[in-house]
Parts: sequence; C-alpha cells; structure tokens
Amino acid sequence: MRLPGKAPTRYEWGAKEGRRALAAHAERSASLWRRRLQVPADRIGEVQFSWWVDHLIDGADTAQADRSDATARVLFGFAGDVSRLPARTRMMFELAEALTGEAPPYATLGYVWETQTPLETMVVNPRTDRVRKIVVDSGPSQLGRWRDHRRDLRQDFRRAYGEDPGPLVSLALMTDADNTRSTARAWYGPVEVT
Repeated sequence: MRLPGKAPTRYEWGAKEGRRALAAHAERSASLWRRRLQVPADRIGEVQFSWWVDHLIDGADTAQADRSDATARVLFGFAGDVSRLPARTRMMFELAEALTGEAPPYATLGYVWETQTPLETMVVNPRTDRVRKIVVDSGPSQLGRWRDHRRDLRQDFRRAYGEDPGPLVSLALMTDADNTRSTARAWYGPVEVT
C-alpha cells in the first residue's frame, strides 16, 4: 500500500536463515505490505509473528513526527463505530480517505522495534491517536537473529484503547525510513492470528 507523496518501500518474498520471509528494504521511503482480513471480534485471540533486523535507524523515534521511522512494525487494523470518535478525528479520516481512496481503520494496534524506547511502552502516533504501538524489541542487543513474538492481541487492544476490539480487518508490515532520510532493512516471518 503506497502512501501519498512517499517513495515506496520495496517488499519481496524470499528466505532468511532457513525461514520463508518477506524482505523489506526502505530507502528514504515509506509504504506498507498489507492484507485485508475478516476476523470476527469474538475470534480475536493471540498473534504470533517474527522479524529479523540487522541494524536500527539512528535517531528514529516513532513518538516524534519528524523522526517516526521504524525498521520493523506489524500493524493490525480494526473496524469500529467511527461516529463515536471526535469530530476532528472523523474529519482526518475523511481527508485520509480522499487522499488514499479508502477509509482508515477505526483503530490500529501495532508492535514495533524501537531504537531506545523501553519494552512494553505504549507509543501513540504523533499524528493520530487512532494508531498505537507497543514496543516489543528495543535497542541493538537482539539484532542479527530471528525474534519470535507471541502476544494476546485482544488484551493488548484493551490496554491500548480501553475497550474491546471490533472485527480485525487488516494486517500490515511496515519498514520505513522517509522521515530520517535513511535506509532500513527487515525480514518478516509468517504472522498467525489464533
């Protein structure tokens, strides 16, 4: 999924250290690899994912709008009652739809590898509070190997938004380096929602 005004990150299937993986290579770019889903709210449970990162982006920080790049992110989009959101947020959704041709999810919950933010920190997107990320890897100590994660997606959504999740409508992988004008590379293993 291309983002308006951004060069796209390159995504391609391959293998990394014996695992089938989606390689992402960002060069001053930002885009997502996305898949639409239809998982009813009552069937949302755990999620498993893995990634491999060789180096982090110097100076990146997803909490800061001008530095909000990340080498690895897994994002989940949820449906919900947009009419309950503040008027300003609804207007931003309408603008996003006009620019991209589709409405954004009611809420997005992601997992991210940050450069220095402490583990389990909840990072609210600096441009919209409808995107929140949990730091599951931080700093360079785990670089250069597969990192496997298992999370309770329902519980993490409750923690992030203070309500139960609606239906799960999308899964996206995102490697970007546009704000820091740098490069980033990551490999993503399969993502499973159970």
